[in-house]
Amino acid sequence: MALPKITEARNNLRKSIRPCALLSLLFTKNLSHTHRPICTKTHANIYDSSFHSDLTSITNGFISIFTKKPFSPHSPELNSLSPRLTTQVVESVLNCLKSWKIAHMFFTWASNQRGYKHNCYTYNAMASILSRARQIAPLRAIAMDIVNLRCSMSPGALGYLVRCLGSVGLFDEANVLFDQARMMGLCVPNDYSYNCLLEALSKSNSVDLIEMRMKEMHDYGWKFSKYTLTPVLQVYCNAGKFEKALSIFNDMNEREWVDMHVFSILVLSFSKWGEVDKAFELIERMEDHNIMLNEKTFRVLIHGFVKESRVDKALQLFDKMQQSGYYPDVSLYDVLIGGLCKIKELEKALHLFSEMKQLGIHPDVQVLTKLMTSFSEENKMFQLLEEMQEDIDEEAMSLLYNSVLNALVNNNSIDKAFLLLRAMMGDQSDADVVEHKLPRVKKAICPDTTSFSVVIDGLLKTGKLDSALNIFQHMKQIGCAPNIMIYKNLIDGLCNSNRLEESYELFREMKLSRFEPTRFTYNSIFGCLCRREDVVAALDLVKEMRVYGYEPYTKHSTLLVKGLCKHGRAVEACKFLASMVQEGFLLDIIPYSAAIDGLIKTQEVDRALELFRDICSRGYCPDVVAYNILISGLCKAKRVSEAEDILHEMEVKGLVPSVITYNLLVDGWCKNGDVDQAMLFLSRMFVEDRKPNVITYTTLMNGLCNAGRPDDALVLWNEMGREGCSPNNIAFMALIHGLCKCGRPDTALVYLHQMQEKEMEPDTFVYVALMSSFLCNLNLPLAFEILKEMAGKGNFPDPLDKNCLIVRDAVLKLSEDARTSSRVRNLIAEGRIPKICCSDVKDEVNIRLWKHALARQQAKGQGLTPVLEIVVSSAVPEGKGVSSSASVEVASMAAIAAAHDLALLCQKVENHVVGAPCGVMDQMTSACGEANKLLAMVCQPVEIVGLVQIPSHIQFWGVDSGIRHSMGGADY
Repeated sequence: MALPKITEARNNLRKSIRPCALLSLLFTKNLSHTHRPICTKTHANIYDSSFHSDLTSITNGFISIFTKKPFSPHSPELNSLSPRLTTQVVESVLNCLKSWKIAHMFFTWASNQRGYKHNCYTYNAMASILSRARQIAPLRAIAMDIVNLRCSMSPGALGYLVRCLGSVGLFDEANVLFDQARMMGLCVPNDYSYNCLLEALSKSNSVDLIEMRMKEMHDYGWKFSKYTLTPVLQVYCNAGKFEKALSIFNDMNEREWVDMHVFSILVLSFSKWGEVDKAFELIERMEDHNIMLNEKTFRVLIHGFVKESRVDKALQLFDKMQQSGYYPDVSLYDVLIGGLCKIKELEKALHLFSEMKQLGIHPDVQVLTKLMTSFSEENKMFQLLEEMQEDIDEEAMSLLYNSVLNALVNNNSIDKAFLLLRAMMGDQSDADVVEHKLPRVKKAICPDTTSFSVVIDGLLKTGKLDSALNIFQHMKQIGCAPNIMIYKNLIDGLCNSNRLEESYELFREMKLSRFEPTRFTYNSIFGCLCRREDVVAALDLVKEMRVYGYEPYTKHSTLLVKGLCKHGRAVEACKFLASMVQEGFLLDIIPYSAAIDGLIKTQEVDRALELFRDICSRGYCPDVVAYNILISGLCKAKRVSEAEDILHEMEVKGLVPSVITYNLLVDGWCKNGDVDQAMLFLSRMFVEDRKPNVITYTTLMNGLCNAGRPDDALVLWNEMGREGCSPNNIAFMALIHGLCKCGRPDTALVYLHQMQEKEMEPDTFVYVALMSSFLCNLNLPLAFEILKEMAGKGNFPDPLDKNCLIVRDAVLKLSEDARTSSRVRNLIAEGRIPKICCSDVKDEVNIRLWKHALARQQAKGQGLTPVLEIVVSSAVPEGKGVSSSASVEVASMAAIAAAHDLALLCQKVENHVVGAPCGVMDQMTSACGEANKLLAMVCQPVEIVGLVQIPSHIQFWGVDSGIRHSMGGADY
């Protein structure tokens, strides 16, 4: 396309706008040289020397007055100059003023002068200043003034103003101004005006608007040029219209309109879309056309390629950039080294690092940090750290050491981080360097708060609380102020270790250091108090938390409630919740559910119901879990009808009962002896689309067997299979036990074999049930086969288990029957039946067993077991039920092993030697009791709660009933 010559005035204008906009600042060929250009210099006589001298004098006068402080709009000098105000003067003054504020003030003042009126060139001069200063509001006002004052404009002036608006994002204003100027007859736009509008709209990413203006331009008969299609390409690229962008590019390429700017638009878009290979291919095509990227585009592309993890292409582009004569700086090396470190190309990263140093580019801390923290081998990281100690200043070195400390902590090398921190303070020994392969610190680097924070945090995470506290004290000694994170983490560590007093001390210190404790810190202490079940202290703390507006964590309140309930203090838990409400805290439903569960476990079902009704009346909406807890409690209390009412209430409130809910009611009706009602709930589950699970079927089969309906149980078993519900261990064992209870051991045996075929291991309970049922049916041979299988697997009940007595009776019966006697005695002789299970077999069997045991012991070369005789003197009456045997055991054991857990050892003697299946209560009393005190304890698990002093006015007396007490015969 033939282009007219650009006048000197136009060249001046080109200097005042951004370089990227110069591509569009060309006049169309139908504009004659007599047309006024869009620049601010307007008439030929501007070059007359006398006129120019006068214009300069007036301009300088206005500039002097408006830049003088304070400015006075009524000064005599200004009044004398105002009659000489012209549009040429206004343009000249505006172009000379450096401050947009002063320029705008002058422009506004001129607007109000009698006999003066702005023209399109003065408006454009002011618009240019405001667009460069990005002053959107006054620029928008200028666009409105032009229309409101019906200021005529040339096509070039209109295009220039549109571009000014577009450069600051006033796309709608540019679009409206263009239409209004045309419709009101203020301007007849030409192709240049349209090109300027397209350039402005290209920044809006509005594809529809661009395409509409292109069609409009075509309809008016204006031909498309390079400067028409370039903004169209830009908007397609910005909007991600890949195919349309390529179509425009190919069209421009055919017309030989593609230049560096056009190539850059497309290649940057390829990079933005993640099409790195296509972008690189396009760059090589540019080179074939002798079109090279500029420095800014090289940098943007390298960053984009690295972001897409295509460091290989970024490095190739980096080489092209250097070949083009552009010199990289530290920021470019930073992004490339960072990209290589990210993909673990450490050798290439080190090569770039060496190249930097050869070029005299000093690497900053970011580059070094990325390099060092990328090494999986700590030795290389330490080697690089040693090399850099002389090259960077102390502040940078401190940052570098902090990054190394952080890397060590992340690699779980906490001990090395701890030693390196000490080395930074000048406390490093040769032994530490050699043993732990640490870098040698050539000069002390004063660690900062970050250094200590990293190491303390690492020590706390690995449970080294005391080391963290030691570092904390050292930190304060060298005058390094702890931050709030250090206090927070240390207090939390102390609380988690149940070191409450120390955490309180640090908490007070934190406040004295003018750090306001955070919600997390308060909750750390609150959690410790809750774990201790210290209700009073916990309530005191939440009062303080309320002052700061902090909420206690629900998990801690729930933990306290559960702990209290676990120890039978459910009522106290309810009082705690009430106190929390009084303090103004709106608690979650979870701690209330825990309290309801605790009340139920202590048989306080009515109180649980009362609490449930109370929270509902206060606006709480209990969830399915809360309802399930209540339903479970009512079912266990055999108040199943009330539980069913709760289910109905639950459904009325819009909650959907879960399978667990139905299972609880099924279990409740079964245990209440109404299995038919339970079966109705099974049908209801199908209706409600709640698929029964294996627990549902197992509970019902157990209930049917308990009701003497084994055939119905077997029907249900088959239905369970048809519904796709696979039986588990518990289901098999429940069915087998139920069939045995109904006198159907032969059928039960079939299911035992099925269970074993599925590689499910039955427990002792199943074997005992089968053996007992066969014995009841007088089928002793099959009962023996079950015993034999038990012996083969070593599957016998624990001596404390009541089933142990059943097995012992079964062994005795089988040993007395002619069909099974010899085989039972063989099992006993072989030691395959525990002694506790055959202690009632006749004496001759015991003698034979003793001899057999001695023979085995001698065969092993162990000799005879040594015998110990002990004389015990006791004042505890024998056989009166006052722990006489336990007293003897404790006294004897105290003489043997005074340092051991006597009560538990004595219980073992009672169970395994004497053969009495007792608990540990008597032994605990004899071992730990004190005169005139009651012993509070929990037997399962063994736990001493404490001693209770008996008031002096209370005495206890034991009355001999005359009935002899025998532990061996009691049903424990």
